[in-house]
Amino acid sequence: MSERPVPRRRRIGVLGGAFDPPHRAHRALAEAAMAQLDLDALHIVPTGQAWHKARPLTDATHRLAMCQRAFGDLPGVVLDARELRRTGPSYTVDTLTELRAEHPAAELLLLLGADQWAALPTWKRWRDVLALATVVVAQRPGCVAPGPPGASALSLELPPLPVSSTAVRAAVAAGADEAALRALVPAAVARYIVEHGLYRLPSPTDP
Repeated sequence: MSERPVPRRRRIGVLGGAFDPPHRAHRALAEAAMAQLDLDALHIVPTGQAWHKARPLTDATHRLAMCQRAFGDLPGVVLDARELRRTGPSYTVDTLTELRAEHPAAELLLLLGADQWAALPTWKRWRDVLALATVVVAQRPGCVAPGPPGASALSLELPPLPVSSTAVRAAVAAGADEAALRALVPAAVARYIVEHGLYRLPSPTDP
């Protein structure tokens, strides 16, 4: 009698961040993860209270709405608002612990940028993070991002995309219109930013 094939484990990707706002590099990362990692689902997890950021984040309602516009059309994407509902600072280890309890048989894959991978030892219970999920580091082809000593990670290859949320906010503050913003963020996100007046500098006539 032939042995039955071992069923494949469900693979769940986790992509967290402030998404203030989500930009084209975030979108490219999500697309690459779905294509290269054979994911069954990709949880997009906007940060609630960012313990590592000095500046206050834009209201959660806006960031969640922009994430819906940036990622909502991608098959398999789950917009996961658990950190926005959680009180206190947002820690990745708490989110992974919850996801592990919800999906005990699945493999969790945590998507990180090269800078986050290098800074992992500054995270709360970072060794537990490594125990809960397989880390996948997004980096340019041919580059190897250094991580914590003794820790290993998979690689996700991405073309260089010179865009950041900081640059988007600066462009809006400098007067960029919707057409210009579309080079930096998905079109629906650009429209949302303009419609809601996000990131613009207060004018002398503002109350």
